[in-house]
Amino acid sequence: MDKTTVQAAFVAAGLSQRIKDINALARPSIRLFTTPLEESSLQVGISKLGGLPDLPAGTVWPEWHGLPQSFIAQVHLDDLYSYDVERLLPRHGMLWFFYDAQQQTFGENPADAGGWRVLFREDLTTLQRTQAPARLPAKSRFRACSIRFANELTLPQQPELELPSFDWNDEEVRRYETLLSTFPDPADRATIHHRMLGHADTLQEDMRLQCQLITHGVTSPNDPRIGELSKGASDWQLLLQVDSDDHAGMRWANAGMVYYWIKWADLQAHRFDETWLVLQSE
Repeated sequence: MDKTTVQAAFVAAGLSQRIKDINALARPSIRLFTTPLEESSLQVGISKLGGLPDLPAGTVWPEWHGLPQSFIAQVHLDDLYSYDVERLLPRHGMLWFFYDAQQQTFGENPADAGGWRVLFREDLTTLQRTQAPARLPAKSRFRACSIRFANELTLPQQPELELPSFDWNDEEVRRYETLLSTFPDPADRATIHHRMLGHADTLQEDMRLQCQLITHGVTSPNDPRIGELSKGASDWQLLLQVDSDDHAGMRWANAGMVYYWIKWADLQAHRFDETWLVLQSE
């Protein structure tokens, strides 16, 4: 999918006058497609969803409230280099993603910090397949899936957050919402949507303001800091979105998604321990 395809979608939706906004709206992402496989058939260090992590020797398995966290995915960054068109991710190394085994961490409160972990290591010379701790419940372990990557342009749910001078009329907003409901096509909308970078497939409200406020300890709508802090909401970037996926036996609340967010500055500095997680469901 390229910008020509997005332009055609805008024309078909009756949004020809808004083609000029596509450069500001469309953002490249990396789509992840999963295939269930036997764990033993996957090489150590390969990108995968679920299964057992291939961790550097001596790595401590993350825990939350005394319980081991669920292993979600590992991504070998060399696999992504040709897809990372904006060169946002490290060139080499591995990212590992973990999440609260009880799925009771939603990213709605500052106290949720620690209910997930993102590990990064550039040196992968000591990787070893690591068995899950015995205390990790069976329901919190997921089936192994290989990952295939593809480039994909994404559009935001709320274009007004991307355009400094938003001047769309109500009819254009309605047509854009209709476009999004079937973008890029109806068949694709019905499939699993794992992705890295780009715009999130939001199930509720935009999450960037939530990440910005909660990570600064804002829990009250009357907090006087909200106005100033809100200016930094656009500093947040989707790192990884994990959909409910029957292939892996993953289901987040009511067929929802788990989103790992990171600030642009932390992404550039490879500070992956500074992520914030949000779980949304319909």
